[in-house]
Amino acid sequence: MSVLSAELDAKVAHVRQQLRQAFTDASELDDVCLTCSFQAEDVLLLKLALELRPQIPTLFLDTGYHFAETYAYRDRIAREWNVRLINLLPLTTVAEQEAQHGLLYQTSPDRCCAARKVEPLFRAVANYKVWITGLRREQAKTRAGLEEAAPFTLPGGKQVLKLSPLAHFTTADVWHACEELGIPLLPLYALGYSSIGCEPCTSLPLDPGDARSGRWAGRKVECGIHIEAAK
Repeated sequence: MSVLSAELDAKVAHVRQQLRQAFTDASELDDVCLTCSFQAEDVLLLKLALELRPQIPTLFLDTGYHFAETYAYRDRIAREWNVRLINLLPLTTVAEQEAQHGLLYQTSPDRCCAARKVEPLFRAVANYKVWITGLRREQAKTRAGLEEAAPFTLPGGKQVLKLSPLAHFTTADVWHACEELGIPLLPLYALGYSSIGCEPCTSLPLDPGDARSGRWAGRKVECGIHIEAAK
């Protein structure tokens, strides 16, 4: 076994231990949820979580604007892994939003994200005590100080424990772990995409050194769901 594999195995073992502890502390099945965008790190985390809690509620933000490939891959993984998938829907359909406001993702991406991502996710997470995410420090400068475990206050004032067990993983760690565990990846990666969200707001990376530079045409780097609500 190479040094790299030994280091990676130790990191994966650490993640498993964090998940095991979270599930032990929150003994009720529906006390803990995992959010999954079906990008590589989220699918890796989902795989590890399912080993310990096969029926963990898995939340997917169905904005209505995802790539067809994302929907197909989501359905494949959910079916093959028997995922307890919960698709979170915005209060308005794409057609209703566009009829009322036009193409918000062009004119006001913050408002679009707020309506189609932030509101439905926070509304759903409020039903749980622990929120597990696939966030990593390396993903963006805004995430450089990410903690593996920290309290998170939702807009209504409820506080949940937010866990990011992969915080210390590099992109290479994620890819190698997925390879070792035999996890198939979203086909869009093979086309050159490095960070994948809604189709209208996702392009190939503008900066090869910045995985998220293809999001929102460089106009912003976060949708808002990982920024704590103002107290």
